[in-house]
Amino acid sequence: MAIESMEIEGPERPWRMASARYLAQPGAVIGLVILLGWIVVALLAPLIAPYDPSELVSRARQAPSAAHWLGTDMLGRDVLSRVIYGSRISISLGLIAVALGGIPGVILGLLAGYFGGWVDVVISRFVDALLAFPSILLALVVIAALGPSIQNMMIAVGIATLPDYARLVRGSVLAVKSQPYVEAARLVGNSHLRTMARHILINVNAPIVVLATLQVGSAILIGAGLSFLGLGAQPPTPEWGLMSAEGRQMLQRAWWISTFPGVAILSVVIACNLVGDGLRTALDPKMRMG
Repeated sequence: MAIESMEIEGPERPWRMASARYLAQPGAVIGLVILLGWIVVALLAPLIAPYDPSELVSRARQAPSAAHWLGTDMLGRDVLSRVIYGSRISISLGLIAVALGGIPGVILGLLAGYFGGWVDVVISRFVDALLAFPSILLALVVIAALGPSIQNMMIAVGIATLPDYARLVRGSVLAVKSQPYVEAARLVGNSHLRTMARHILINVNAPIVVLATLQVGSAILIGAGLSFLGLGAQPPTPEWGLMSAEGRQMLQRAWWISTFPGVAILSVVIACNLVGDGLRTALDPKMRMG
């Protein structure tokens, strides 16, 4: 009975230990609560928003009050409702952009690290070319080519994050592929695809998860910057970066129009960073030893 119990609990134990290490970090827990809170707000936006985000509900530039907790914008739309609906766009942007950059980035890094040789050289030079541009500049180039829209903004941000995944995975694979269990998998006849998927990728997923969490916040920030410049979401879309841009010329007379969307961006980005740092501490073997 004791042996059966060990066999059942064994695979779960590392994840239990990682969860315990994560929950032992107050900052990481606070970040997770904030991030989950915003996700709930995004999912329940139609139920909790007091007004339609595009509806003119009161006079323009009305200060925060009992009727409009975050005030109204320059057209008389409720800022709170627009911030709530904006969470849907910004969080979706972060998740989709990370997927668009992470999936091909992981594949390229896996191929470069596993096969080496000319495959590594070609992929590495391609990644180096992308890394030569700052993320926001690379996103601007893609937007300039595709045109301003939310969909193109997601593609642009995804391409801007791709090099980070490729470089991280390549380095991790180089450290893992010489391990005895990888050599054993090859000797018993596993194909390259099976070896990469079942014996390498599964053992380098911890840093990928950490990077993806951090990149969600970065993607939201880059997307907000593009919308602020008029290259992302277009009016009257309730997107946080666009909302901040719309009120920037009235900061002295109506500070709330730009301030509250900016606070929303700040809170989500900080939450993603806290969660990412917490996951790094919980999953990184070197930090476990410390």
